Amino acid sequence: MSVALKQYAKCGAQGGIQDASPHRLIQLLYRGALDRMASAKGAIARGDLQGKAELIGKSIAIIGGLQDALSKEGGEITENLSGLYAYVTDQLLKASYRNDEGTIDECIGLLEPVASAWDEIAFDAVPTAMGM
Repeated sequence: MSVALKQYAKCGAQGGIQDASPHRLIQLLYRGALDRMASAKGAIARGDLQGKAELIGKSIAIIGGLQDALSKEGGEITENLSGLYAYVTDQLLKASYRNDEGTIDECIGLLEPVASAWDEIAFDAVPTAMGM
């Protein structure tokens, strides 16, 4: 989990991550990625291409942290999440290249339900699911 924590901190996140439980850290990673994607859309709309590139880069880095946090023995869930993270990363790269807000919307639409489901998971189940 320390890789995910470092990635989140590196992307400019603040506010108590050092004391965050593994469950809370994953919540923060999801929200951080989603917030940066939404901000990247705003940057595209404003014509701020440098800001867009930075925000998409941070989103991709956070998704990399989520990828690194996956359990090596998670079975089908791990495989599905790994595939999702790879797809979202690829789409974000395309969105950045094309300045495509619609593709960013697709990525948000894919990650938001997973983030919401994570919010609903009882903390007791997290250590097993995430290999913690």
